[in-house]
Amino acid sequence: MDTSSLLGILLALVGILAGLLLEGGHVGQILQPTAAMIVFGGTIGAVMLQYPLETVTAAARRLVRVFVYRGESGEAVIKQLVDFANKARRNGIVSLDEDLVVIEDPFLKQAVMLAVDGTEPNELRRIMELQMDNQHEMEEKIPGVFESAGGFSPTIGIIGAVLGLIQVMQHLDHIDAVGRGIAVAFVATIYGVAAANLFFLPAAGKLRQRARQEQALKEMVLEGVVSILEGMNPRILEIKLYSFLGAAHEEKRKPLEAKKDAA
Repeated sequence: MDTSSLLGILLALVGILAGLLLEGGHVGQILQPTAAMIVFGGTIGAVMLQYPLETVTAAARRLVRVFVYRGESGEAVIKQLVDFANKARRNGIVSLDEDLVVIEDPFLKQAVMLAVDGTEPNELRRIMELQMDNQHEMEEKIPGVFESAGGFSPTIGIIGAVLGLIQVMQHLDHIDAVGRGIAVAFVATIYGVAAANLFFLPAAGKLRQRARQEQALKEMVLEGVVSILEGMNPRILEIKLYSFLGAAHEEKRKPLEAKKDAA
């Protein structure tokens, strides 16, 4: 579970509802099924008009990753690559063929398979980078779906408010109900703005961040496999790969650098 996403949306909702209650309102004032139907139905329809159906359904399936995400550990991948480097140095790159059955990551598996098949380092890099670029292009469309929804929903909310006001204006003879009707009409605007800024746009940002993390991991894997194919020393390879993990792993790299200097 992504604690940040769960706490974030919970905090936002609690803050808004608490503010409403402190101002003397009640939750029933903003629970309007008709407004929700207009905003969310209109937003989904507009998004489906902009994107192919397969992209929209892929985005819907990917939505769960905003709240539940199990990314690969960079350190675990480095350990696996270093083990491959040690084995390849002792027994040759072809010895990694028997490890293909235990590799779960499809990208790493394909890269190792190409290396075992005798692909030249530059050619292997070109093939895998082409695959990365194609995958990245597809991954960029997923956050775009939610960004579009975040752009459409406030406008759809305004449409809902205008529709509500039209109904109010048709019943001006009941002046006591006009104020209540206007308040109800503006609930659609609240739904549209809230959906955009509390869900659609933050979800797009989180999914784009996930995609960048996976892209960085693929770059590290590719660099590791190419380095193994080029015969790099496993200790040097480990230090090199830790540089992909950023400053948070600086303390982990220092012992490795000291070990290299002592050697």
